[in-house]
Amino acid sequence: MANEGEIQIENKQIIFKNYIDGRNPNESDMELKISKVNLKVPKGCGAILVKNLYLSCDPYMRGRMRDYADSYIPPFVPGQAIQGFGIYKVIDSDNPDFKVGDLVTGITNWEEYSLIQKTEQSRKIQSRDLPLSYYVGLLGMPGFSAYAGFYEVCSPKKGEYVFVSAASGAVGQLVGQLAKLHGCYVVGSAGTKQKVDLLKNKLGFDEAFNYKEEPDLDIALKRYFPKGIDIYFDNVGGSMLDAALLNMKTFGRIAVCGMVSQLSVFDPEGIHNLFLTYGSSGGRGDDGGGSGGGDDGGGGGSRWCLGQ
Repeated sequence: MANEGEIQIENKQIIFKNYIDGRNPNESDMELKISKVNLKVPKGCGAILVKNLYLSCDPYMRGRMRDYADSYIPPFVPGQAIQGFGIYKVIDSDNPDFKVGDLVTGITNWEEYSLIQKTEQSRKIQSRDLPLSYYVGLLGMPGFSAYAGFYEVCSPKKGEYVFVSAASGAVGQLVGQLAKLHGCYVVGSAGTKQKVDLLKNKLGFDEAFNYKEEPDLDIALKRYFPKGIDIYFDNVGGSMLDAALLNMKTFGRIAVCGMVSQLSVFDPEGIHNLFLTYGSSGGRGDDGGGSGGGDDGGGGGSRWCLGQ
């Protein structure tokens, strides 16, 4: 029951029910719940109360559905609302850095209203000239991951040959467009004809292919890159990474952004061709500094330089 002077309204939430291992998520793994929320922030807590306007569904969230604590971001808590990146409007504040009416982007809950107590990862949107949805895409985590992974990790040069897996995804499609703007030749892989058409006919990729229609990924990559790959932006890991390793040029670079193909299997695949990252005349592996997406499709994580 609300105290005197408090206003409570209904708050629709998407609740995570329990951990998921070895399979893809189902709709039944989440549930819609209607709770109550107080529209006034308790004094002295430093929190902000926000109305969520946009919520982003990203690949890294699949990793948070596992009972696995040794990641860069903790797992979801069963029985609580799912968390993710979003855009929200401040409707009450006990934090001097945020005032009522501010538009903010950061981590929030999948619900209509959220009380955000840790505001360190919240940043105010300064410009109102762009669509707000851009701040969970091009100007949000996917954009930062694509930019940092491609430019900071891969160090591209004009005219180089670039391969992007999961190329129609939020990060991959941006990497491909950045590579084209940089003057590179770009090929992407995706899982449906519609996605392949999108890459070639709308997003400007030079070529694209459906990996599900390729019986041998090594042969497929040799067809598209007869002289080898300079840069591989990896979003999937598994057999595609193994095939790419066989086709990298000397001193080629691999940005390890995600391993999404391994998130829903009981026995993840090992990498058989990893020895190709080291050679007798200068092969080396460097830790790169992506933008915080780690091992599941959210941001450039490391760099390998191939030498022989």
